[in-house]
Amino acid sequence: MPDNASDLAHRLARDAEAVCRHYLSNGRREGHYWLVGNVDNMSGRSLYVRLKGAESGKGAAGKWTDAATGEHGDLLDIIAANRHLDSLRDILDEARSFLRLPRPEPPTREPPAPTGSPEAARRLFAMAKPIGGTLAEAYLHERGIADLRHCTSLRYHPRCFYRGDEDDPRDRVRDAWPALIACVTDLDGKLTGAHRTWLDPSGLDKAPVSTPRRAMGLLLGNGVRFGVTTDIMAAGEGIETMLSLRCVLPNLPMVAALSANHLAALVLPPTLRRLYLARDDDPAGHWAVETLATRANEAGIEALPLDAALDDFNEDLRKLGLEALAAGIRVQFAPEDVARFFDTVTVRRTRMRDRVGRVA
Repeated sequence: MPDNASDLAHRLARDAEAVCRHYLSNGRREGHYWLVGNVDNMSGRSLYVRLKGAESGKGAAGKWTDAATGEHGDLLDIIAANRHLDSLRDILDEARSFLRLPRPEPPTREPPAPTGSPEAARRLFAMAKPIGGTLAEAYLHERGIADLRHCTSLRYHPRCFYRGDEDDPRDRVRDAWPALIACVTDLDGKLTGAHRTWLDPSGLDKAPVSTPRRAMGLLLGNGVRFGVTTDIMAAGEGIETMLSLRCVLPNLPMVAALSANHLAALVLPPTLRRLYLARDDDPAGHWAVETLATRANEAGIEALPLDAALDDFNEDLRKLGLEALAAGIRVQFAPEDVARFFDTVTVRRTRMRDRVGRVA
């Protein structure tokens, strides 16, 4: 008897048309596809489900895409969205009910993780999916961040719970939005927290809520890491700031501390000998860089600030372009690090890719 998500997804895919007729009854079959308006079963043709195909991989039966939003997934995702189910347990129970399968013997219950705890952050990150081909990737591309190779600290959740506040009237804000999920880790790579950026379903901007960015877990001293640090690294506040720098410096290890206070308190690796600090152009940003630079210098680490031409490095990337961003950073780097970290081939390839995209 199948008792996990992968097994159930394969069982559903073998009878994909029956699943669609049950949950997406306002659609219809055309060839090897089921066409409907969206996961809420509205009439239309933008969402299409493959009814026949391989058991796995590209072209597999049960895979679906919504051309209007860019969202995609398998039939378990359809069931979750259609029935507004957020917990994996409820989704699997609904799938078993449809397939007329008995429930498995209940395992020893894991106690619920306290809200906002490192354990809750670990579970959220485990539930999210790789960022490639998702709405989160589309959002970052819209921000000019095209190179997301090896960004294993970033994932995507299609329906991440959002708790509104007094600035989010209940009649105007949904309970869940697509979200970019980033894991926060310590120096040993242990996940201690998570950062959520809720996204508009268009993928063009953040969700229209009062606080589209929130972090949870143990953040002090830790950060969102890109690459493994040995002797040289860069650190800054925002994820998009560090990803913008990474477009120019893909081989330089980086850390996003998520706020000015957390940047000032960032724990530095014992092997570090030079630290580049992306400085936000506001009083808090200047204070954070000055505080961390002082701590670094006291530990025998050379600290060099990096300043954007405009308000921040992502604005430099979007408004001035990759070459201008690279040129502005290069002159602030130690000469011996220029040859080591500046990837001119990456800059040229990204520039060509951007030009091809504009022509297309």
